[in-house]
Amino acid sequence: MSINEILKYNVFKYKDFQLSIDELLLFVIVLLAARLMVFFLDKVLLKRYFKQRNIDKGRQFATSRLIKYFIYIVGLLTALQIVGLNITLLLAGSAALLVGVGLGLQQTFNDLVSGLILLFEGSVEVGDIVEVDGKVGIVRKIGIRTSQIETKEKIDVVVPNSKITVNSVINWSHSTHLTRFSLPVSVAYGSDPEKVRSILLSVAKDCQDVKRYPPTIVRFLEFGDSALHFDIFFASDDILGIENIKSNMRFMIEKRFREHGITIPFPQLDLHVKSLKNASLSSD
Repeated sequence: MSINEILKYNVFKYKDFQLSIDELLLFVIVLLAARLMVFFLDKVLLKRYFKQRNIDKGRQFATSRLIKYFIYIVGLLTALQIVGLNITLLLAGSAALLVGVGLGLQQTFNDLVSGLILLFEGSVEVGDIVEVDGKVGIVRKIGIRTSQIETKEKIDVVVPNSKITVNSVINWSHSTHLTRFSLPVSVAYGSDPEKVRSILLSVAKDCQDVKRYPPTIVRFLEFGDSALHFDIFFASDDILGIENIKSNMRFMIEKRFREHGITIPFPQLDLHVKSLKNASLSSD
């Protein structure tokens, strides 16, 4: 038996479909070629391109994944065409299955598409400080389906990408100016408002984490039911540690209020009882 006859030998036969040894070899060669192409692009060309353009890790991951999937799909379809399978009939036959699977995995596909939008649009990037559902944290990873956010408490939260693209998300890192924060303070009636403002400004000045510019502002908000309400507006670039900064400022405010005889009030309710003149008459 010659080599040509060996290569033409059918190793598999089902109705009108026949698979010879040479077709099987070509099938394997095409898949190996696709694998080598993916390896070369990922380790050589794309790596050099990403380094030159200084592209963040999230976009690197998305670009390499999409190219990898594209090459594998083209390679697989080419290999199937080589062995004699009708790709058109195969795709038509699987259309109904794909529709059923798509309906069942609708949310998953939504997360996948949202992940691609995040990775290519750049509205949220790895290292950004964001606020999602009232939680502030730093983005550690953006994947195809989910993203990983590390909160101020050092807790890793896995967030579906669709929640980031659909819901309102505050990206603190995209602001070109220092962020202003507010700290409400109340004092008892009878306190000198000018002295209160002077103390609050001195506290902000002595706090190392409060920036000098833009300058700190103290506002007299309103006359409350049992207190005078003020608000300190100050700037800081430590977004993740802002609660610790506010806590330190509260310690300083309480100490200086005590030193200057300024009282921090608590809710009070005055009850006035009026006697009824005709109470005795009506009882008689």
